[in-house]
Amino acid sequence: MSTAKLILEGRELELPVVVGTENETGIDISSLRAKSMAITLDPGYGNTGACRSAITFIDGEKGILRYRGYPIEELARGARFTEVCYLLIHGHLPSQDELDGFRHLLTYHSMIHEDMKKFFEGYSHSAHPMAILSSMVSALSTYYPITASDADIDLNIIRLLAKAKTIAAFAYKKSIGQPFSYPKNDLSYTANLLHMMFSVPTEQYEVPAVLDDVLNLLLVLHADHEQNCSTSTVRLVGSSDANLFASVAAGICALWGRLHGGANQNVIEMLKMMHDDGGDFRKYLDKAKDSGSGFRLMGFGHRVYKNFDPRATILKEAADKVLSDLHVDDPLLEIAKNLEEAALEDDYFVERKLYPNVDFYSGIIYRAMGIPTDMFTVIFALGRIPGWVAHWKELRQDPDRRIGRPRQIYVGEPQRAFVPMNRR
Repeated sequence: MSTAKLILEGRELELPVVVGTENETGIDISSLRAKSMAITLDPGYGNTGACRSAITFIDGEKGILRYRGYPIEELARGARFTEVCYLLIHGHLPSQDELDGFRHLLTYHSMIHEDMKKFFEGYSHSAHPMAILSSMVSALSTYYPITASDADIDLNIIRLLAKAKTIAAFAYKKSIGQPFSYPKNDLSYTANLLHMMFSVPTEQYEVPAVLDDVLNLLLVLHADHEQNCSTSTVRLVGSSDANLFASVAAGICALWGRLHGGANQNVIEMLKMMHDDGGDFRKYLDKAKDSGSGFRLMGFGHRVYKNFDPRATILKEAADKVLSDLHVDDPLLEIAKNLEEAALEDDYFVERKLYPNVDFYSGIIYRAMGIPTDMFTVIFALGRIPGWVAHWKELRQDPDRRIGRPRQIYVGEPQRAFVPMNRR
């Protein structure tokens, strides 16, 4: 086994080096504190590997994303979301019988308990759908047995996947004051979500194939993304032996943040700002290049991908198709297309590899589909749930798992004396 050497205050320490299947290299510092009483400092954990995982591989320099070894380009081209759910959670693609059984269970468990409908009555009509989704997912733990048996856990995984889309659609209906639409057994996972969101009692809604297909694509592309903020949150909460519903509810809350899942909402808000300012997108391109302006172009560049985001490449083609097929006439989407073209031809953005990312294109597609801005992150969460489940399950089965307990470097006051006040 190869080792790395650390010299600390003249003392030499040897630390094991761990190499992954794709030659990722990590220095195992799990014994560092015991050997030296020192810790590492890594704000945001950007250089820290918190686990070994067999679920997703990312190479940000080369623009590679794979689920369980399968390139995202191939899955996006040929897989349905339910197949990807099965792949992430069980580690292999399903046989036809396995897939049929999995889909049957997702359909059978798609209804929520009728008592839970009363919870929606207590929410304000202005409640954010992410707040409703996280609280309702957590509430599922009050309806279904929480045990350590594999059978109960597998069934709760099915319940979570099946009911999350129903909860999401009900949250949307609550926000617009319409009655709930129940799931239909003859529709796919994605078509059922669209049916429940857009059906009204007075009109039969036929889900357009183009919307079913592009929503399937969006969920597949969002299904997992290694140790991001929300996924590491699920693992951290799950490390305390918290149940599946509680752990995923925590992940939903983490995803809600504008710097994470809320980024595609930021894109639309930026486009609105440009539209309200006369539609002069070039003005904002120039501001983005001025470090003193404080303006940041939303939906460009990525923390992980230093060359290109493979998901964005796929979504760009899908966005062009959706806008063409739906004949959408939207001034914000016109600004987005112009902004994209100008940025891709601008040396400043090209040299810095600040290409449109997945949030840029997903926001455009959601808007073209007629999905309101507040629901963008909810759809993202529905796509990410199978990844969260896979990581929660992987952690639970890890023989070396430990409760998450980061350290810190204390920078507060040193010890000082307490002087009591004279109180009557």
